[in-house]
Amino acid sequence: MKKIITADNTESFLNLEVNETYHSQTGAVEEALKKYAEPCQIKERAKTGSIKILDMFFGLGYNSAMAIQVALESNPNCQIEVIGIEKDPEILAKIQEVNPPIAFFQYYKQLNKNHLELRQGKVIVKVLLGDVKDKVKELKNQEFDAIFYDPFSPKTSPEMWTRELFIEMYRVMKDSGVLATYTCARMARENMAAAGLVYDDGPIVGRRGPGTIARKWV
Repeated sequence: MKKIITADNTESFLNLEVNETYHSQTGAVEEALKKYAEPCQIKERAKTGSIKILDMFFGLGYNSAMAIQVALESNPNCQIEVIGIEKDPEILAKIQEVNPPIAFFQYYKQLNKNHLELRQGKVIVKVLLGDVKDKVKELKNQEFDAIFYDPFSPKTSPEMWTRELFIEMYRVMKDSGVLATYTCARMARENMAAAGLVYDDGPIVGRRGPGTIARKWV
């Protein structure tokens, strides 16, 4: 992996195996806020007193750390649970090398391949490390308010954008839940629809096309 500095002066990494960065080069922290926390209405959901987030393809944890920060700013007493799924222990190790301007991120530095859970106040973060397709099946009796879906692109990692994985997302999403992702690729949207999700355009941030937000058809 190679460290890069994105346009908002925050750090990310280039994965040399797939030749893609873990975050938008226009701004890693901007992406976490604009493509995930805001479309999933984290600020508003936090006011209910509790929120549960599934951070798919956890990476450096920017997306969920930002969501936690937004939620706590909205409601300091909010109970927050994050479950992250990540296959690569190397990217977890890189958490120690980055310092994004996200106040809660300091606690993420407790995480590594040998320590996959942290508790801070009313916040719990747990990472499931291993094959994504296997780990998602371990989510039993879980219902998430928000799902951040952030793998490498459909072009380089089509196996992460399958109907089967979106069926699992549907299974663990609350009826009122929202899934957000950065891409509007046809493959992604068609497989969401095949899994029973209804999609719409998400925000346009740092690219010509919009992201995608998806909900259950209920």
